[in-house]
Amino acid sequence: MIHPIEYRYSFDGMRSLFDEESKLRKMLSVEAALARAYAKAGRIPKGDAEAIVRAAKKVRLSRVKVIEKQTHHDVMAVAEALAEKSGKAGKWVHMGATSYDIVDTMWALILKEAIGILERDLKALKHELRKLARKYKSTVMVGRTHGQHALPITFGFKCAIWLNDLCLHERRLAQLKRRVLVGKMSGAVGTFAGFGTSKIQGAVMRELGLGEPAITNQVVQREGIAELIAYSAIVAGTIEKVAKEIRNLSRSEIKEVEESFEKGQVGSSTMPQKRNPHKSENLCGIARVIRSNVSVAMEDIALEHERDLTNSSAERIILPETLVLLDYSLRRLASILHSLKVYPERMRENLEGDPYVMGESVMLALVKKGVPRQEAHRIVKGAAMRAFASGRSFVDEIGKATASWLSKGELDKALDPYGYLGESERRVDKVLGECK
Repeated sequence: MIHPIEYRYSFDGMRSLFDEESKLRKMLSVEAALARAYAKAGRIPKGDAEAIVRAAKKVRLSRVKVIEKQTHHDVMAVAEALAEKSGKAGKWVHMGATSYDIVDTMWALILKEAIGILERDLKALKHELRKLARKYKSTVMVGRTHGQHALPITFGFKCAIWLNDLCLHERRLAQLKRRVLVGKMSGAVGTFAGFGTSKIQGAVMRELGLGEPAITNQVVQREGIAELIAYSAIVAGTIEKVAKEIRNLSRSEIKEVEESFEKGQVGSSTMPQKRNPHKSENLCGIARVIRSNVSVAMEDIALEHERDLTNSSAERIILPETLVLLDYSLRRLASILHSLKVYPERMRENLEGDPYVMGESVMLALVKKGVPRQEAHRIVKGAAMRAFASGRSFVDEIGKATASWLSKGELDKALDPYGYLGESERRVDKVLGECK
């Protein structure tokens, strides 16, 4: 084994879809469906079609490999191995078809199962985010922009944003399925000349549960695969966004959340005290690999004339790599969130230890008293800058600066972070209500 997706960054269900045995079975199912379609159209005897269908279950990968060494053609090797097992009916195997009638339809069958796995992954990840959003809907913490304290939010609000992202990804996936899950049975340049009719294609796709493209050349056009890879990169970006936030919030000086640290786990080979967010870091690295495959998928769109073979080798790499890694990342993030350690006390300490975060609230309280907005901004900024420069208390400085307009009670209210959450909780409820 060479690639880490074979032994480290994968789960069996998705990985097995792309192994050689799986691909062979899918190609044989396409050949069997083609034979049945011919029989339904009265083009070959029904008994011969059923003989081909039975033979498809008997073909072995080892035999295909032997033939491929002679032919140097993987699809022809499959066709010959199937013809051997089909007896006299073997004369009908692969009739009218070109290699990519079989290969593109095979890919569609694999991607149909792969997308089903991704749908389950998204649902499981949503479940974990729903629990966090609901549980911490009212857990107040510092919101940060540019890496600096900004305004109060809740941790549930943060989780609801991620949950909403996942719901949008579910909708995108449902939409692209119609464009991606299509096969073809239209011959060497897509004209159906070898079949004599497009009805064979329709019959094959109905039996296999796939869509039928309006028109192709020798291949289904590659925009669909490029869309799936690009979609995967977008989802990986969301995964990285969540993982990066977990990493940042678990910094020693922040320590508001933390990955679970299991008994016997080691953070560093030389620093025994370390509790590194290595799982989240792992996901951020994998996202880079998935994104890099987008450029390859885009390059595969512009094939020459009615097609060349440059997409084939690339897709053998980027399709399994992208989808196996995405499945792994979605499931791993769900696991991280399921056991995530959240520290509300630390969130409160960080929030209450920085009264500067209430600068906007004080500014708007001044505006309500009739102070022009820009002047109110200057008053609060001046107090903050003086406190920064002198090391004096911001509360004292802002109290002196606003004494002409705000009573102590009014200032205390404006400085209360727990009273300045806007619609944070209602927004969480809205997402929870809409994102099932």
